[in-house]
Amino acid sequence: MKLDYRSVEELVAAAESSGKQICRIVMEEQAEAMGLTCDEAFTLMAYEFQVMKQSVIDGMNPDLRSSSGLSGGAAAKMQAAVKEGHSHFGPLFGTAIAMAIAVAESNSCMGQIVAAPTAGSCGVLPAALISVMEDQKINEDSVIMSLFTASAIGMVIAKNASISGAEGGCQAEIGTASAMAAGALTEIFGGTPQMVSTSVAIALKNILGLVCDPVAGLVEVPCIKRNAMGVANAFTACELACAGITSAIPTEEVIHSMKLIGQSIPSSLRETAEGGLAATPTGCRLCKQIFGK
Repeated sequence: MKLDYRSVEELVAAAESSGKQICRIVMEEQAEAMGLTCDEAFTLMAYEFQVMKQSVIDGMNPDLRSSSGLSGGAAAKMQAAVKEGHSHFGPLFGTAIAMAIAVAESNSCMGQIVAAPTAGSCGVLPAALISVMEDQKINEDSVIMSLFTASAIGMVIAKNASISGAEGGCQAEIGTASAMAAGALTEIFGGTPQMVSTSVAIALKNILGLVCDPVAGLVEVPCIKRNAMGVANAFTACELACAGITSAIPTEEVIHSMKLIGQSIPSSLRETAEGGLAATPTGCRLCKQIFGK
């Protein structure tokens, strides 16, 4: 089966007609395209997942600090709060937030991460999957398989809208990461292919219009904490979709809307650090403090 990744509904139709999960047909298609066996394709994805797991561990170092001084140590604080029973919304939620921040902080400190789909949004997917896997005692192979579904969702959005903050604002980065995580989680929890599509639509709708305004042009403030927000968004979208709640706006139309919104966002709010939080008095002071100008 040859997929062109032009729509989520294509993935849904392929899964429904074959009686397979989206992850299975994507793995088979990707293996064929790369001249690999399915086992070899799975092994490559398993390696990516191990990098994700290690980035969570690395980012939890309480002494971790970026060269700019803007980030580091927040994940360790959140993790400590969870261990001490101070996570007000439960250990899963607190752990997921801590993990998302950990991966993003690891990135800001030049650690090895998986861009999922970008470096700026690298913490959402790993945190969502690893926290749920550990909390729900889910088989790791199932989680690795869900990454094929997540990757296909990311490819569809990249082809039809954008995954670049410079092109479409942060909605394109954290929004896409949330959609990828929501789709993967929905499939893990036994959601139908159509529920996977619904979770993508809901996740993206929740974050439309989010601008990209990194302080000093660095992927740290507010980017790192937005990864934590992205996990919460993915959980919300998954819960709604798995409950049978549908999206009034079809997934493809939501993705197209994201593209149009991204095109209408002024350049000052698309990763140029010329507007938004980057242009606040504190943002300007931090920029001068870091770069001396």
